[in-house]
This record gives sequence, structure tokens and C-alpha cells, in this order.
Amino acid sequence: MAESKRPRPNQGRGGAGKGPQKRTGRPGAPERRGGRGAPAAGGKRGGPARAPRRPEPKDRTDAQKTYDGPPIPDDVSAKDLDRFARQELQGLPPKLAEKVARHLVMAGSLLHEDPALAHQHALAARARAMRNGLVREATGETAYALGNWSEALSEFRAARRITGRLIYAAMMADCERALKRPEKALEYDTPEIRAQLDEAGNAELTIVMAGARRDMGQLEAALQLLETENLLSKNRADWVARLRYAYADTLLAAGRRDEAITWFHRVVAVDGNKLTDAEERLADLEG
Repeated sequence: MAESKRPRPNQGRGGAGKGPQKRTGRPGAPERRGGRGAPAAGGKRGGPARAPRRPEPKDRTDAQKTYDGPPIPDDVSAKDLDRFARQELQGLPPKLAEKVARHLVMAGSLLHEDPALAHQHALAARARAMRNGLVREATGETAYALGNWSEALSEFRAARRITGRLIYAAMMADCERALKRPEKALEYDTPEIRAQLDEAGNAELTIVMAGARRDMGQLEAALQLLETENLLSKNRADWVARLRYAYADTLLAAGRRDEAITWFHRVVAVDGNKLTDAEERLADLEG
């Protein structure tokens, strides 16, 4: 989406009306009524014209404030965005791409610390590049972090129409769950979607699918889904902790307390980033 320069209040009026107006008649020539040398309204014939009153600056509309976005520190550069993401912005004019990229850098850096501010940066990027798939994905992700499920789902759907990518399928399904539509969430578990996801993405989707089964009271089906994933993976990535936690929690819900305790311990073993409350759950179960 090409950037259009939005007028600011008083833009284009910077030098208008400042100081005496120049006369356009020949020196010494008599002024003619209505001619080029006619005095401005309120001015005295033969004297300097009175400068027109500058209009009061208007408040920015909500749309304009969204477009402006929050301030970006000077040391934030478009180059801080990863190479793949910068390639996604290549269809934009260079100056526009740079501004959008800087807002996306801020959205990414603030996502966990201040999701509301991150979302404002993503919305500013969207206001400038609404037809860019990467921008719509970022807006969906920040809306998801805020718990704005309907908005997040709408943004992810828009991104999918633009790019054809299904990498946010787990988040989309989770939005359906949050909106009390577990049956709709299950529709995301298709071979087409699974084929586009890596190991982490498939595990995350399975976690959501299992959650949807639990929403529907199908605990055994939820356990069977989770057991299709590599629960004993030696990988220490975040998805492993989340997968094991979902399994432990579902075991507990199914009344298999001792097995749940074992798996909560296995969560703690890989949850170096403290993504879960497994330690607190164990304290309650073993206390």
C-alpha cells in the first residue's frame, strides 16, 4: 500500500499571511478596484495589508492518531527487523517500508512487556500498509496477546487471504476456543494446515486441539491427541514445556493424579523461561 502524505493541521500555510503583503502593481501606479493591487479585506488603501488570522490547530482524529502511532526511539532501525520480514516489505516505497518496519520492530520488542503499546505500533503499521500480509499477521499477534480474540481472528484471516500462509493456525483455533466455539477450533486440524507447520507449530496446534476436546468434555480424546506428539523430546524449546504442561494438566483433569505429578516434574525440567506455573502446581499437589 503506497503511503499518501497526510496533511497536518496548517500544513502548506507556513508562510502565508506573515508580514506585509507584496503589491503586484507597478511602482507609483494607481490601484484599481478589484485589480491585482486591490487591498486585502480590512487593510487600508496605500498601507500594508493586515495578515489573515491563522486558524486554530485542529485536534487529531482517532484515525490520524492511529496513523501517527506511538513515538519510536531514534536508535530503532528498520534493519533491526529480520531479513525475511524486510523482504516482505519490499513491495512498499522505501520510505514507507522503513517507517512500517520500525513500527514492527517496536511491536515485536514490546509484545510481552507491554502488549497494549505493541498493538498501537502494529495498528500504525497497518494504517500505512493494510494490504501487507506481514503487517496483518503482526496486528493479529498483538491483538491476540491482548486477548482481543475477534480482532485477532479477523487480522489472521486477512493475512491468510493475502499470503496463503497458515502458520498462525494454532492462534486462530485458540481464538475460536476463547469465543466459546470449540467445534470451529477443531476445523483447523487438517492435513493441509499440518503440512505447513514445523514441529513446534504442530505441537502448538495439538495443544489447542486437545483444549478444544476438553472444552467439549472429551478428556480421553484430548489425552490421545497429546500423546501423538513427542512428549519426551530432548529439545528444550518453549513448545516442549507447553506440551508437557497441557498433558500433565489433562491427566489431572482425568483423575490420574500420580501421573500428572510426574509430568509436572518433567515440565519443570525444561521450563527454564518460567512459561508455566508447574512449580506452583507441584507445591499444591505434593504439599
